[in-house]
Amino acid sequence: MSKDKNKWRKSTNLVHEAEPRTAYGETGETLFLTSGYVYDSAEQAQARFLGEDNGYQYSRFGNPTVRSFEKRMIAIESADFIADTGFEIDARATATGMAAVTATMLCYLKAGDHVVAAEALFGSCRYIVETLLPRYGIKTTLIDGTDLNAWEHAALPETKIFFLESPTNPMLDILDIEAISEIAHRHDALMVVDNVFATPVLQNPFTLGADIVIYSATKHIDGQGRCLGGIVLGRKDWIDDYLANFIRQTGPSISPFNAWVMLKSLETMELRVHAHCDRAEKLAEVLSTHPKVSRLIYPGNPNHPHYKLAQKQMQRGGNLISFEVSGGQKAAFQVANNLQLVKISNNLGDAKSLITHPSTTTHLKLEEQERLKVGITPGTLRVSVGLEDPQDLIDDFVKALELLGS
Repeated sequence: MSKDKNKWRKSTNLVHEAEPRTAYGETGETLFLTSGYVYDSAEQAQARFLGEDNGYQYSRFGNPTVRSFEKRMIAIESADFIADTGFEIDARATATGMAAVTATMLCYLKAGDHVVAAEALFGSCRYIVETLLPRYGIKTTLIDGTDLNAWEHAALPETKIFFLESPTNPMLDILDIEAISEIAHRHDALMVVDNVFATPVLQNPFTLGADIVIYSATKHIDGQGRCLGGIVLGRKDWIDDYLANFIRQTGPSISPFNAWVMLKSLETMELRVHAHCDRAEKLAEVLSTHPKVSRLIYPGNPNHPHYKLAQKQMQRGGNLISFEVSGGQKAAFQVANNLQLVKISNNLGDAKSLITHPSTTTHLKLEEQERLKVGITPGTLRVSVGLEDPQDLIDDFVKALELLGS
């Protein structure tokens, strides 16, 4: 009986989509730990390199396990996306999320081009936009991403990319992807969305007009703090014309082992992400009314300034919570140090709940005025809510806050 994969829904694709099984018919996808491949003849090798014969040549260019990870991610993103203009999605995996961001920019841009980006970005992404690209003669403009007029006014004739993340790191602003995509396309620019915080479970930027979607697979895709990885998804013609050869020639390739870990983790990602959200919603509700929390930021909370937009373009609020305590860095450090269950770490999307102080970790390299401009104060803490019992998490935070100032 034939299988019409085009009718499979996201949950099914998370479990089943991959390269074909080997002749052994294994249930779990095979891990191909190999650097190279052999050919039946010199003529076949020549044809393979000319692109006249399908098959693998070298694992820097492509690998069956890596392709299985890519195909599963393509199927997930395609499940909710119906193109009416021949927009076929393809993907390439990378060694890290930052390799995905860098490859996306450098494979496409050249000296004289221009990028418009939201100023609320992960610290390393700010480095790429503010510092790295200008070294190659690529002009950049950082704007308030929540201001649609700012996107319009910043665009130039030479603008090639609009770049944003939503929700933002760490202040969880929600940017209107659909509206910004429309502006980008009016200016013939590509819309690039870092979808890490929302995950493909909670948000599909392609349905909102994005051209390219980037993930750090290190986060929720792995979900257990084990391996580094990244992936770029976009129009197949763009992948073929720009990204594929860039990765082939420059080598930011993911390890087949890491790709296999990500592939297997995808099978439970939807279950994990919704379980994360269940716990985050309960914790956010408690923190929102705690007398020692001066400000709570959670997209799933009605008090969030962009709550209605979050409801429109995301399924749920996600598992990231940011909050502020009075007393600056000293107070924030005390709360983090008082926690017994929640661990201090700058990672996120893990099964374990993690807390970090953005001013002294993920956004340390930003000038203080730039941090304050995007809302990061010395008293700000970011929590990645894990999979522990929600009451244990609530008890841990309540106790840590009660000890504040003691």
